[in-house]
Amino acid sequence: MTGLAGKVALVTGAARGLGASISRQLHSEGAQVVLADMRDDEGNALAKALGERAHYVHLDVSSESEWNAALGAARKRVGPVTILVNNAGIYRTRATIEQSVDEYLQIIRTNQLGTFLGMRTCFAQMRDAGGGSIVNIASTAGIEGVPLALAYTASKHAVVGMTKAAALEFGPSKVRVNVVCPGAMLTPLLVESLNVPLSALSAAPFANSPMGRMGDPSEIAPTVVFLASDASSYTTGSEFVVDGGLTAGVKMPPP
Repeated sequence: MTGLAGKVALVTGAARGLGASISRQLHSEGAQVVLADMRDDEGNALAKALGERAHYVHLDVSSESEWNAALGAARKRVGPVTILVNNAGIYRTRATIEQSVDEYLQIIRTNQLGTFLGMRTCFAQMRDAGGGSIVNIASTAGIEGVPLALAYTASKHAVVGMTKAAALEFGPSKVRVNVVCPGAMLTPLLVESLNVPLSALSAAPFANSPMGRMGDPSEIAPTVVFLASDASSYTTGSEFVVDGGLTAGVKMPPP
């Protein structure tokens, strides 16, 4: 597969879960993939497993200086970034009245500020290269509410809104910006948040979805790859919901 040959993609939160799946599929399409994460051992291991055209950089997405360093390192190694996937995120559940300001801001800094910094930092490289594609990863929590996850919900609604604003601003420079809103996925992030083994989550029926199960990251990644590619050249400012019907409407009662 060579649909992304000549493209340089930077994926945040790339060491595991959805980010790793996205990175694998971008790489399989021929892109140079810069895997950015704070989990250095896992990130380096994935880059080594992918082999040629895969590179790891350490990145705390909430740090402006680390963004500048990561983009500088990527450009020096493989050229200007023309695809950005803002995937890094954290999820915490807690009753709103029990949530501390520090925890609230930690979620906002990673999920919302990290997305802002990524778009702002990468834009100049994309503009100067003649265009590019930014794919932000939100959640179904970006289009509806999630109980016991007020900060997460706020951050993901922000990502959806920021996507639309950036698409309007960046469009004249041939930089497209879209957002993907996955539903519940079988990822380490969910396992850690719920403190339930992945095997138990995958085996349990998921009544909230018409399909009766949670999604696998490999089922979300193709939508991201499509938006990163020239196949979506007339698509910007849009949200793509990949949730197994989770937000389609009122669920049918069991027979």
